[in-house]
Amino acid sequence: MKPIPVGVSNRHLHLSQADLETLFGPGYELTIRNELGQPGQYAAEETVTLVGPKGSIAKVRVLGPVRSRTQVEVSMTDAYRLGIRPPVRDSGNLEGAAPITLQGPCGEVELEEAVILAWRHIHMHTKDAAEYGVKDKDMVRIRVGGDRGLVFENVLVRVRDDFALEMHVDTDEANAAMLYNGAEVELIRE
Repeated sequence: MKPIPVGVSNRHLHLSQADLETLFGPGYELTIRNELGQPGQYAAEETVTLVGPKGSIAKVRVLGPVRSRTQVEVSMTDAYRLGIRPPVRDSGNLEGAAPITLQGPCGEVELEEAVILAWRHIHMHTKDAAEYGVKDKDMVRIRVGGDRGLVFENVLVRVRDDFALEMHVDTDEANAAMLYNGAEVELIRE
C-alpha cells in the first residue's frame, strides 16, 4: 500500500468575511502568499496577533479562502503560552472551543468559541479511501518509522472528491515523531 505524505500544520487561523473586514478594513480580500497541499487552500500574506489571558503570539498566518466562521488552530505548546485550554476537535466543530482575542492592523475581534487543537487527520480523495479500504469519519492507526518511530492512534479520515492525500499533524506531534512536510507514514492494516 502506498505511503501517506505528511503536512505539518503550524498555528494558523481561518477568518469569516466579517472578522476579516474588522481586522483589515471594509471590503478587504486576502492576498495569496502560496498554495497549500489541499486544492483551493492557500496561506495568505496576512497575519494577526492572538491574545490570551497569559500571553500573545504575533504574526499568526491567515489561511484562505474565507469561511463561514472564524477558527483558530494551535498546538498545546501555543495554548500554554496563551493561557487557554482548547479542546481537540475536527475542523469546523467549534462547540466548546476556547475564547481568544484577535488583533489586526485595523481592529480587534473577541471570540467566545474559536480555538481548537485540530484532531490529527488524513485528507483522502474517494479513490484513495477505496484503495485503503476506509470511509469518511473512520479512525485509523498510523505508523511513523525512523529514529523516533511511533504509532499515532485515533487518526480521523476525511474523504472528499476535492481532497489530495495528506496526513495533517500539528507541530507538537511532528516534533515528537521527527516529522516534516513531505515525510511519509504508513496506514496500519488490522
